Amino acid sequence: MANLWKNEPIVRSADPIGLFGGGFVGSEDLNLVLNRVTSVVAADGGAAVLTESGRIPDAVIGDFDSLDKATKANIPSDRLFAIREQDSTDFDKALRNVQAPLVLGAGFLGGRLDHQLAVLNVLVRRQEQACILLGAHEVVFHAPRQMRLPVSPGDVVSLFPMRPVTGRSTGLEWPIDGLRLQPDDRVGTSNRALSDVELQMNGPGLLVMVPRAALDPLMQVFLSGQSERWPVREE
Repeated sequence: MANLWKNEPIVRSADPIGLFGGGFVGSEDLNLVLNRVTSVVAADGGAAVLTESGRIPDAVIGDFDSLDKATKANIPSDRLFAIREQDSTDFDKALRNVQAPLVLGAGFLGGRLDHQLAVLNVLVRRQEQACILLGAHEVVFHAPRQMRLPVSPGDVVSLFPMRPVTGRSTGLEWPIDGLRLQPDDRVGTSNRALSDVELQMNGPGLLVMVPRAALDPLMQVFLSGQSERWPVREE
């Protein structure tokens, strides 16, 4: 079994990486991700959906408490990266050990609420790695410093702060200019696009949810450099 690299990512790619978790992944989600990436990584038990589809992950990263023996037997040992500490989730272990212009994740939303909240927490803490997660009806990502949202008039745009944040917006029915958004006070769910939407944030911590139909143009926003990332977070 391979050892964890301390200073280098386990998987590095110049193209988007697909990341699969152990939650429910429908056939549509599986094919949607696989058709848009060249490399695939599994967070622990997320390896099962890949091997069952005939795709062997380039790496399996996690504490392996949910990686069953049959799935593990189908994966070459040099693709297994065990991180046994219990201070972080498998999603965290995987996301912090890949490097790509964008990570597209499935199998992390839905199911247990505590698991979903932990995943959203990691999206904010690992802010240097752009990542879009597929939900049943929407996609979610951590807002970069500034970006254009590729949505259509009438689309729901939900903004949820994971820490106190401020910023500016154009194209939203209810602009965020002059507002302080924070988890225990004002949030921005169920806002709506009136036209092209742009966000400029004064600090990290805001999660953005837009319809699944926006996935492909949203990926292009991240991949074409039309968004400005936050610096690496100090641990």
